[in-house]
Amino acid sequence: MRGAWLSELFLLVGLAALGAVLGAVLGGMGWWLMLAVLIVLARHLWQLARLEKWLDSGRQRNPPESWGLWGEVFEHYFKLQKRYYKRKKRLARVIREFRESTAAMPDGSLVLDGDFRILWFNVAAEHMLRLSSNRDLGQSVINLVRSPRLASYLAAGEFNEPIILRSPVNESRSLSARLIPYGKNQYLALFRDVTRIQRLEAMRRDFVANASHELRSPLTVLSGYLESLVDDPGLAAEWREPVSEMQGQCRRMSRLVDDLLELSRLETEEQDAAHQGQVDVPSLLRRIVREAQLQDADGHQLVIAELCDCRLVGVEHELHSAFGNLVMNAIRYTGPGGRIEVSWTLSREGEAVFQVSDDGIGIEARHLPFITQRFYRVDSARSRSRGGTGLGLAIVKHVLQRHGGRLQVTSEIGKGSTFRCVFAPQRVVVSPTEQQVERA
Repeated sequence: MRGAWLSELFLLVGLAALGAVLGAVLGGMGWWLMLAVLIVLARHLWQLARLEKWLDSGRQRNPPESWGLWGEVFEHYFKLQKRYYKRKKRLARVIREFRESTAAMPDGSLVLDGDFRILWFNVAAEHMLRLSSNRDLGQSVINLVRSPRLASYLAAGEFNEPIILRSPVNESRSLSARLIPYGKNQYLALFRDVTRIQRLEAMRRDFVANASHELRSPLTVLSGYLESLVDDPGLAAEWREPVSEMQGQCRRMSRLVDDLLELSRLETEEQDAAHQGQVDVPSLLRRIVREAQLQDADGHQLVIAELCDCRLVGVEHELHSAFGNLVMNAIRYTGPGGRIEVSWTLSREGEAVFQVSDDGIGIEARHLPFITQRFYRVDSARSRSRGGTGLGLAIVKHVLQRHGGRLQVTSEIGKGSTFRCVFAPQRVVVSPTEQQVERA
């Protein structure tokens, strides 16, 4: 580049010197110097015209050849052009491979823009959603897949979990839909046929419900006979302990059947709890604490630490089941005389929080991700001896999902655990007095 500038400088100096010599010999030196400048300017205009003509031709051939500074400009532009074409070719190959890979997927794949308009879809999506490239490209996916659940899902903007919806082609089939954001304001929508999985889940739920119903009758008969035997003064002393143990196991089986039926109902019904009314949570918690104190034989210090005057929109008996399970879990895993605190508070963000804290045995961190799974027990022997069914936290999880809540757990071995049920502000109804306290 330095040599190119020197060439241009030598040209300008040479023409100026020639003009000066001619002016000295022939006279009119100013005119000869002006002619030298015009020659340099004309050269630059000519090179600009060649560059403009080459750009106008679509750069389909090599750039014009020249020397000096313009030769360097043409050469650099040509190199930039080659790099651009290589990058463009590489990008086109990546896009082609992406489309070929998504086209080969058995799941329906759609590329959407920021307004959820369809930019591209694969063959599976064409058959699964009955789309046509001639008709549906550029259309909003909400208009083509008419589902209130899909519209709410897209409006909410929370795409961490998939949703289940009816197939627009065949209502007897179920589709799992999920959006994956990528690039700049673009989305990859994946639709998967989950009809078989849904049917297997329905069969499992029906089996559990039917088996639980069938177990209720024989358990009721057994419990009745065992109660009669326990109360019979003629029962031999050596049989009293075995009969009492059998009665305890019958009660445990009855609780297990009740929990299975409740869990089956929660899984079978819609994900969102119907807005049946406003639940008076403070009164509900006082009732739960009284019931727990009546069942507690180890003298725990069960206290209500704080109760805010706010209600929750939802289903009362489901919330009773979830909160009651957390309180009874705290009793089971806290030693005799231990302290258990229950509270119902309102956060600054407007979220309602139900909290149960104990100073019991605690839970190891490695168990925390799995404690809401069915029949998962941190300590199986202790759980069975204390009457646990292994379904309590699974019920809590499903109740919170139906009420738009989430479960937060913190625990430390030997120091206790804290379970927090957090509910979104949309579910919370704050009394006027509580609002005044918050503003203060």
